[in-house]
Amino acid sequence: MEKGQHMRPFLKMHGLGNDFIIFDAREDDFALADDEVRALSNRRRGIGCDQLIILRTSGKADIFMEIRNADGGRVGACGNATRCVGQLVLDETGKDKISIETDAGLLSAERADAGISVNMGPARLLWNEIPLARETDTMKVDFAMGPLFSPTCVNMGNPHAVFFVEDADAVDLAYWGPQVEKNALFPERVNASVGTVKGDTIRLRVWERGAGITDACGTAACASLVAASRLGLVDRKATVMLDGGPLEIEWLQDGTVQMTGAATLAFKGEVAL
Repeated sequence: MEKGQHMRPFLKMHGLGNDFIIFDAREDDFALADDEVRALSNRRRGIGCDQLIILRTSGKADIFMEIRNADGGRVGACGNATRCVGQLVLDETGKDKISIETDAGLLSAERADAGISVNMGPARLLWNEIPLARETDTMKVDFAMGPLFSPTCVNMGNPHAVFFVEDADAVDLAYWGPQVEKNALFPERVNASVGTVKGDTIRLRVWERGAGITDACGTAACASLVAASRLGLVDRKATVMLDGGPLEIEWLQDGTVQMTGAATLAFKGEVAL
């Protein structure tokens, strides 16, 4: 351990395989540089995660959740992490419902039969809310790349482009995902998802900006349900089947999106920082 470092406790949690390192900085405040986040997130040389979470005090909610992608970048929302943090704070406080402050706004979490239910806030649909580089109809964006075309774009605290295809599992997402993510149409980059609708189920695969292909992405699941509903492919409620398992998503009449699914503690540990 280098001089000036000390051991910090952490939790390793996941939501359907979308995994997180969670630090609690409420009593012992600290910050991490981007290169430190990248080192901790590295699956060969660090702990390994899709996102790193730092819990901080909040003057507006029960807790503040800082979210960092594996590349070090700070992002506004992460649905699976919100369920994990929601479970931690529900257990800690004994409350029936808690609020979580994020860079994207206030979220709420409560217990449900299928795990933890989180209101992810409003689905933003205007081109400049995504944001996109030009004014356009976000329901069917004039964009094509290889087998992917006419995405429906939604902002769920972070930007999403959802492509509905005949067979989501047949798309080479590892190849096309990073190209869509970094296209000039998306000035803040974008999460790229491919989905196939069958009845009231959406089979979804996600390329997450700054993280790559993930087993599950909660905000992408929310975005896909909103996108499919806008296109008339499903009603306002459906099961989104991700590589890591199912999430129940509902686009409520007030414009917010409710997400319900599992949150799992994998292990606890300490790391020198």
